[in-house]
This record gives sequence, C-alpha cells and structure tokens, in this order.
Amino acid sequence: MLLSMFDVEGFILVGGQSSRMGSDKSQLLFGSRTAVEHIAAALRRLTPAVRLVGARGEPPDFDNIPDTFERWGALGGIHAALGSCTSEWAVIAACDLPLVTPALFARLGQFVLEGGDEFDAIVPIQPDERPQPLCAIYRRQACLAVAKSLIDLDEHKPRALLASVRTRWVNFSQISDLPGARDFFLNVNTPDDYERARQILAESRTGDL
Repeated sequence: MLLSMFDVEGFILVGGQSSRMGSDKSQLLFGSRTAVEHIAAALRRLTPAVRLVGARGEPPDFDNIPDTFERWGALGGIHAALGSCTSEWAVIAACDLPLVTPALFARLGQFVLEGGDEFDAIVPIQPDERPQPLCAIYRRQACLAVAKSLIDLDEHKPRALLASVRTRWVNFSQISDLPGARDFFLNVNTPDDYERARQILAESRTGDL
C-alpha cells in the first residue's frame, strides 16, 4: 500500500563510474531482477513515479534524467534529481544499495508524515553510525537551492547539504526492527560485495519459504 499522504517522487542514482566493480552496478543481476529493478520495487512503496539519474545509454523501462553537473558525484546526482522533481519531496537511493526494502522506505515516509514542516531531509543512520544520504528523502525546494549553492562553492559531498538544511536523523535503532535491517546499507562496489549481497538476498528468500 502506498503512503499517499505526502507528495513524493522516486529517483535512483546510477551515474557512478563503477570502476571497482568493472561493470555497470545498476545492471547487476540479483535473481531475475537488476539492482535498479530491486530498488525501484522498494521505492514504489512510496510512489509509482521512479526515474533514473545519470544513466549511460537508454535504460529499459525507466525514464532517465541526465546529470546537470557531470562527474560531480553524489551531490550532483541529488541536485539533478531535485531539479527534475515536480513534487514537494524526492526519495533518492543509490543504485549500489540493492538490499533496501519497501518496509524501509515506508518507515522513512512515516517520519515525513510525523515531522510536518519541521524538516527538509529524512536521513537514516547506518549500523556503523554513519549517515546514509543516498537512501533518504529530501524536500525539493529547500534542498535544491542549497545543493546548487554548495556546488557553486565546489562542494561535492552530500553531507555538506545535510549540514545546511533541517535534517531529521533516523537512528538505526528506529529501523532495526525491520526484516533485513542489518544489510540495508550494504554498498555493492566490488565483485566480493556483489557475491555477498547475492547470498544475503538468496538466504532471505529461503527464509520466506
């Protein structure tokens, strides 16, 4: 069921170079679906509108938004997503987080509903206590303006954006009860990461049988 109480669109950042993986991370297969397809399925818990940002070539089944600032990294991808968003909120995820789930985004969406106008970004904290800005929800108007200002100052890191807007930090303890929570933020950057993520996903499916 969609959390239809707030206006939101979904975006998957796919513009990285995938240098350590050696192939396009967004198209890695997990079972019968690509990483992008897994993440899109999770994002659709909040919105049916899911687009890619920075895809190379013509992605099948998805509309693509080109990077406004090429090779600017994650902050550039967030800026491009916010710049094309027509809703009040944008839920943004990186393509190398294939173990996110619909339940995770539903929980983050609940914090948007509870926070009202108090926050401009809803950002989870990983088990290692680091923030994860590439699995987060952003208020378009406030965050777009700040992202552009930071890029003008030659800033590349999303954390600078989070430090400059009203950020609601979601402690890991507030999502740790969800199935698969320990692995939500496993970054698939190398072949070893890929094999680990595939194994985790296969084991989770076995547990559902």
